[in-house]
Amino acid sequence: MFGYRVPAPDEAMLISGGRRGLGGAPFRVVTGHGKFVLPVFRKTRFLSLAMMESEVVEKCVTKQGIALTVRAVIAFKVGNDHESIVNAGQRFLSDQEQMSVLTGRIFAGHLRSIIGSMTVEEIVTERQKLATEVLDTSKSEMAKIGLHVDSLQIQSIDDGNTGYIEAMSRPHKAAIQRQAQIAQAQATQAAAEAEQAAARKQAEYARQTAVVQAEYNAEVDRAKAQADQAGPLAMAHAQQEVLAAQTELALRQAELREKQLIAEVVKPAQADAERIRVLALAEAERMKIQAEAAASYDRVALDRMLIDQLPQIVKEASAGLAGANVNVLNGADGLGEIAAGLVGQGLTILDSVRKNLGGEPVGSDVEPYRGSGERNDDGPVDIR
Repeated sequence: MFGYRVPAPDEAMLISGGRRGLGGAPFRVVTGHGKFVLPVFRKTRFLSLAMMESEVVEKCVTKQGIALTVRAVIAFKVGNDHESIVNAGQRFLSDQEQMSVLTGRIFAGHLRSIIGSMTVEEIVTERQKLATEVLDTSKSEMAKIGLHVDSLQIQSIDDGNTGYIEAMSRPHKAAIQRQAQIAQAQATQAAAEAEQAAARKQAEYARQTAVVQAEYNAEVDRAKAQADQAGPLAMAHAQQEVLAAQTELALRQAELREKQLIAEVVKPAQADAERIRVLALAEAERMKIQAEAAASYDRVALDRMLIDQLPQIVKEASAGLAGANVNVLNGADGLGEIAAGLVGQGLTILDSVRKNLGGEPVGSDVEPYRGSGERNDDGPVDIR
């Protein structure tokens, strides 16, 4: 819009003409928002509030009289408050680049003053102390011109060709070198020990690997040997099982044959023997019963029956003399003796039969014939 002006975020808009600013300032300060400005009657300018820097390279003399070249960098800006903007606007609005020049000169003076009160050792070893003291001494002076210093950095300190700083650093360098050598020796020793430990570990690993490899090879050999023996062993086991089966079959066949023989031979034989034994017992019992029955008969009737058979017995005995050539030496007496001998023999036979049947001898009062003659089939019998 015509006549409406807005400053940038890092700018302050200064409006001159018309009313005066706060505190009797010759202009009004506007930051962060816009404002209507009547043309011709009002004039606007812009003051940068951005960060700026100034480099200082100053040759200073220390408390010991040693010249040092100090290089420093100052970071500063216009303050954000109304007073700082007014102070900076009144001094640098027409030439804002002069802020860096003036700031450098201000800090160069303070830097020379502070370094002149310090030794080289303090300056070298306590740079932050030096920077803090310079900032503290320049703070009020910088505030007067509306500037605010954010930081001061000492970049380098050089003693030229005097060699003071180098000489000062030699003991430290020697100590550092000594420490470095010690550290290097320790590192070398540690490296050697580490290398030896690594070699030992490698050797141990190689040994373990060899052992494992040997065990693996042995296991492979055993497995191969077992595999090679598996076939013959399986065949032998199979043959053994076949033989065992055949043996068991033969035993079963033998047992079956034995049972068949027992059924076919022994059992029938035992049955026959039992039958014969039973028949024999029955026959013996029958004979015993018959004998007991026979013993109960009348002995007289038995004797009579035997006596009745005596003539027939004598007849049979005499029949044996029918074909014999007998010479009688003493006539009728000799014939009587022969007849009496035949009767006696018949009685003896009857007596034997009765004994076998359990009876008494028949004609026990008859004396058997005791002739002295013998029968001779080849000639006559001599009767004496």
